[in-house]
Amino acid sequence: MLLQVSGIIKRFGVDPILDGVNLQILERERIGLVGVNGAGKSTLLKIIAGEMSYDGGQIFKSKETTLGYLAQNSGLQSDRSIWEEMMHVFEHLTQTEAELRQMEHDIADPALMEDEKQYADLLERYARRSDWFKDHGGYEMETRIRSVLHGMGFGEFSPDTPIGTLSGGQKTRLALARILLQAPDLLMLDEPTNYLDIATLTWLEDYLRGYSGALLVVSHDRYFLDRLVTTIVEIERHRSKKYTGNYSRYMELKAAEYESQMKQYEKQQDEIAKMEDFVQKNIVRASTTKRAQSRRKALEKMDRLDKPLGDLKKAHFSFQPAVMSGKEVLRVDQLSVAYDEGSPLFRNVSFDLRRGETVALIGPNGIGKSTMLKCLTGSLRPAEGDIQWGTKVQIGYYDQEQTGLNPSNTVLEELWSAYPGMEEARIRTVLGNFLFSGDDVLKKISSLSGGEKARVSLSKLMLKEANVLILDEPTNHLDLFAKEVLEAALMDYEGTLLFISHDRYFLNKMAERIVELHPGGTEHYLGNYDDYVEKKEELEEIAREAAESRQLSSKSTASSAASTHSGVVEKSGAASFEADKQAKREERNRQRRQEALEEEIAKLETEITALEEQMALPEVYQDYMKLQELQQSLEDHKAQLAKAYEEWENLAMG
Repeated sequence: MLLQVSGIIKRFGVDPILDGVNLQILERERIGLVGVNGAGKSTLLKIIAGEMSYDGGQIFKSKETTLGYLAQNSGLQSDRSIWEEMMHVFEHLTQTEAELRQMEHDIADPALMEDEKQYADLLERYARRSDWFKDHGGYEMETRIRSVLHGMGFGEFSPDTPIGTLSGGQKTRLALARILLQAPDLLMLDEPTNYLDIATLTWLEDYLRGYSGALLVVSHDRYFLDRLVTTIVEIERHRSKKYTGNYSRYMELKAAEYESQMKQYEKQQDEIAKMEDFVQKNIVRASTTKRAQSRRKALEKMDRLDKPLGDLKKAHFSFQPAVMSGKEVLRVDQLSVAYDEGSPLFRNVSFDLRRGETVALIGPNGIGKSTMLKCLTGSLRPAEGDIQWGTKVQIGYYDQEQTGLNPSNTVLEELWSAYPGMEEARIRTVLGNFLFSGDDVLKKISSLSGGEKARVSLSKLMLKEANVLILDEPTNHLDLFAKEVLEAALMDYEGTLLFISHDRYFLNKMAERIVELHPGGTEHYLGNYDDYVEKKEELEEIAREAAESRQLSSKSTASSAASTHSGVVEKSGAASFEADKQAKREERNRQRRQEALEEEIAKLETEITALEEQMALPEVYQDYMKLQELQQSLEDHKAQLAKAYEEWENLAMG
């Protein structure tokens, strides 16, 4: 065990934020910390990191355990260059390297050789320090730095680039790169996926999956949580609860838990109602008074179940177009965009939208996706190309930077200034749907959190009743539950939707078509994000096979010119190529099946634990029929688990 948090209490004034939170972290464990905005997730990380005090409870950590903590949006502030800052992580190694160079110089000094004992001591010390340097990665540090910088999107940057010249998002990514190189025993990350494009996100996931330490991650990226974590700890109503599995599994378990608790509560309520009815009817009748009194005593002694608490209050809204647009919504032809007559961000961009379509625009950071949306909405002029909107089109635009909000307005004034003819009661109702109630509507826009500003912008967008929605990173700043509400609203939307997102879960759920933006144009893919990834892998595999085929053909041609057995060589080479291709295909299939089995095994083990816990409940083991039913289900699950393990072992052995 690396760390244990026991009964942590934290109050801000009289209001509790955390009230008896427990958490245990084992070596190499991957934990996702979830909860609505304001639940206390970031507060808990700061307390564990020692950056914030707490009012009760204890934290146990072994002296040897090293902690690394990266706060949300914490950009790196440094006067050094990128390379100097990354090398500073390995200062203990660079100092040892300098010692080794000095010892090598001394070893070569003829004068020292005359004193045999001193010389032998020097050689022994050199050997010890050299082994330590090697064991602690001294020879790999520069390779590690290059690998992490490339993965985090700094591959094209000069190592001499001053950190002070980087943007806020770049400084945040560099701070993440530095903490990855530090490689603490417990790595705590608060929203590490902010400012990352899809390629960087994928690299980070793969890096963290192979990370040798333990991870505690706060994230609103469901795809990231599903791929990375094996345990979810939820903070809800100031308390913590642990769930085994990834985020999707947590959602299933939470729903099943609520349903089970509700059934038990309703069953007890029925029993109470029947007993109370019997007591009321029979307490004065001589023949049944004793039975009535007995039941009244049983009612008084009964351990009554509390009604299960449903989900915390959620926003609820919908997008309804006032009028229907024409069938042809948008046509973009040969669009190019450049800043200040410099080289273009992108050129030759062409695509169209038809009524009712849901299209995602993706591409690396800095390629110009948000700029393109600004061209479509008329706030920027393209350098070249044509944009044609269809008939009866009414556009609603969501800006990820929230530049459309007036910082000096209150929340109520912000909506009222946009819709001056609307009654105050109607505006307050809409804001209530977006969780702004009572005095919340009198808060200044400038004082709101990122999530609150997002909800204000969405409320304005809803009131617009547009038939075309253009959304730039709409899930940024929203917690996991708010994202689900937004998805549900957009799924029911009858208009046309064009959006930018790095949220792969959102892309999977919403996109029917993906447009990938490149400097030289666009590529189009039918389907959602998973379909896009599959198609990209397929195209890359075809390109690899074509390259290998060309290489083999070239070798065969050279060989046939020098050999009288050219026909045999060519056939043999082609057969070998086909066999190699088939072997690679089979290996990929084997790996995919192994991954699927690992997920199935984890799910079965969780379900077996739940069944065993259920069988231990007094109300179950006293019910013979229910116990038999659960026993049969348990045996079936164990048989499936044994079969899955057997298949996994066979695949692992090749």
